[in-house]
Amino acid sequence: MRPSGMLRKHRMYRGLFDRGMWFFSIYQEIQLESVAVNVTIQDFVADVESKLFFRNKQQVSEEIMFIFPVDPDTVVYTFYATMGDTRIEAMLWDKEEAQKLHKATSGMENLRYLQDQPDIWGPVFACFLGTLPPNRDVAINLCYIQELPLHTDGAALFCWSRYLLPQHMRFNWQISEDEILENLHFRICLQSACGVSHVDINSSHTPLQYTAPDQTSAEVSLKSTPWHFDDLQLLVYYKGPHNLSAVVESRDPKAAPGSLLGDPVVMVTLKPSIPEVVPSTGQLGEFLFLIDCSLFQDAQNTLLFLLKSLPVGCYFNIYSFGATFKAFYPQSVEYTQESMDNAVRRLSSICPDLGGCDLLGLLKSIYSTPLLHEHPRQLFIFIQRKISSEEEAIMAEVHRYRDDQRCFCFPVNSCDSFKLCQAISLETKGECVCIHSKLDMTSEAVKCLQQALKPLASEISLHWDLPPGLEVTMIRKAPESIFQGHQSIIYAQIHGQAQDPEADVAAVTLKYLVGSQSFDYTLRFSLLPSADDRLPVHRMAMMHLLWKLSRDGTSRSEKDIWQNAVTFSLSLGVQSPFTSSIAVRMELMDTWHHEQESPPEELVMEEPPPFHISWDWKISPLSTRLCDFSSLRAVVALQKANGSWDLTSALTSALRLSKAEVKGQRPSKHVKPTAWATVLALVWLHRYKWRVSWSELLEAKSCRWLRDQTEIHLDECLEAANSLLGCLVEPISFRM
Repeated sequence: MRPSGMLRKHRMYRGLFDRGMWFFSIYQEIQLESVAVNVTIQDFVADVESKLFFRNKQQVSEEIMFIFPVDPDTVVYTFYATMGDTRIEAMLWDKEEAQKLHKATSGMENLRYLQDQPDIWGPVFACFLGTLPPNRDVAINLCYIQELPLHTDGAALFCWSRYLLPQHMRFNWQISEDEILENLHFRICLQSACGVSHVDINSSHTPLQYTAPDQTSAEVSLKSTPWHFDDLQLLVYYKGPHNLSAVVESRDPKAAPGSLLGDPVVMVTLKPSIPEVVPSTGQLGEFLFLIDCSLFQDAQNTLLFLLKSLPVGCYFNIYSFGATFKAFYPQSVEYTQESMDNAVRRLSSICPDLGGCDLLGLLKSIYSTPLLHEHPRQLFIFIQRKISSEEEAIMAEVHRYRDDQRCFCFPVNSCDSFKLCQAISLETKGECVCIHSKLDMTSEAVKCLQQALKPLASEISLHWDLPPGLEVTMIRKAPESIFQGHQSIIYAQIHGQAQDPEADVAAVTLKYLVGSQSFDYTLRFSLLPSADDRLPVHRMAMMHLLWKLSRDGTSRSEKDIWQNAVTFSLSLGVQSPFTSSIAVRMELMDTWHHEQESPPEELVMEEPPPFHISWDWKISPLSTRLCDFSSLRAVVALQKANGSWDLTSALTSALRLSKAEVKGQRPSKHVKPTAWATVLALVWLHRYKWRVSWSELLEAKSCRWLRDQTEIHLDECLEAANSLLGCLVEPISFRM
């Protein structure tokens, strides 16, 4: 989690980042003294209301800025700060009006300062607050909603930055529990129609108290901050089946029926149960490999292993990009022996290009091609050069198609595009791995391909059963596929009038496929909505609706649609591509200016960038034991698309064997040459498995081919291969 809190101007933060852990040098002069946080979690959406109290411990005045990193599924809808008689409030304006005001003011220097900080990674919600005198306080009010990620064990994961917890209480053994509770008010309310089972918090807390007889709501409070300077992490476990959950939120009584605010909204969380099965030969997927031409020479071995590891029946393509971009094929092609051979031959034919880096043009070209039915799109992006000034445009394209793809990014040696790679991976629920060597590149890319080849839920559909008179309109529709370990949250507007006033139960059925196996789950849920004046579900639905309007290309010329979008955005404080945030400074005695919407006299915050990034990168371990890579590459290059090897002189040479040895050790004439060659190659590869892990997918594909053969005499072949190669490999090693 990136740091949050106060920045003192003219003080540079320094830190190291390793596998999600910050080691940060904190200046204690601007100290967070107390916090009051109320969190309401409904299934997988959190609504957070917080008050933070900072004090300047210096004997001199300090210019300060508040920063709060956000991710793609977070909406900050209330922010204001109070310093003495001054109040600074974030307000949404029509984007064009806000831009006119920005040009007329000189408050932009402060945002530029924030952007120049080397350790403030990624767009954040930020506001320059001005000068804080010595021994004076500033109170921050911050409210936001957030879709929570799915933990590996199925729990909802909520995090709160350690930088927004009182620091002076840490490691102070003399402070009493009463003093801690006086400065730490952190209350968490949990709600779920499935029932709340239990929680896991990395901090001392009160026992979970149920507030409803059926255990559908509960409360818990912190008793101390986490130890070891950790972020607060809360895991919420729910009862019952975990494939479907639903929350219905009541309408805003002040809004007109038929509008989004004037109707109830239902939030449905989809968590398909995906069994761990061995991928079939007809594995679904479209795999696109995007290679920066400046490192193409280094990436050839990686591409070879990736190509050989793909399953028959998928689709693939390879793109190189520099000043321009080129594709191996006009569009993705089915993975066959012919298409694979052609791609392998072309690996060495692409020349390095040290010019520009047109990743934007390449992504636009890819996104303009239609998705292949039943073949989810996954991108592998290898990059070394800096993307000049197109980061925002690239992220706009990635965000537009975030539900249609997953991206694995491999920036080389912490290159200048590392932060962009992290943003792309985060936006698409992929992974970003920093590469430090050629062997590292191959190893990490194959690991990500293993993840990409895991079973997934496809052909997802939802079917509604509502009381007569009621209908649903999808705001955010279900994706075509959901990858293993992921979830998807959809939103729908419920409108109409039930013919039976007492009909208060509806049902939704989730249907999907995993391979050829079909699944369906039905959830019955109450139409009696939860009442929440802050409308968290409506706000999240509004965010997705506004982005949908933006993706559909709504322009200023479509006046009615644009104006409605602006009205929607302003009504709930949900920032969108149609609005901008500005900070309005006012004296408390002059609050009537705020009530009349007069132009603010001082503007000190530019619109936050529309894409939110959280950094969590890892350094892969370097290979410490090397094998004979030239022989390994030669053996891999000879593998066929179906996973087998032909018994050729090239293979015997790569295995460092003579033709006579291979022929003499062949178990019997009844063993087909291809089967004998495949067992030989598998045993040879297995000998290097303890040194490199890249061959696992190759071996798995070969084992599937062997299982499909008849009369291969595996025991005889293994005994002969072990004797010839000096190995001791058992059939169980190949899961046979």
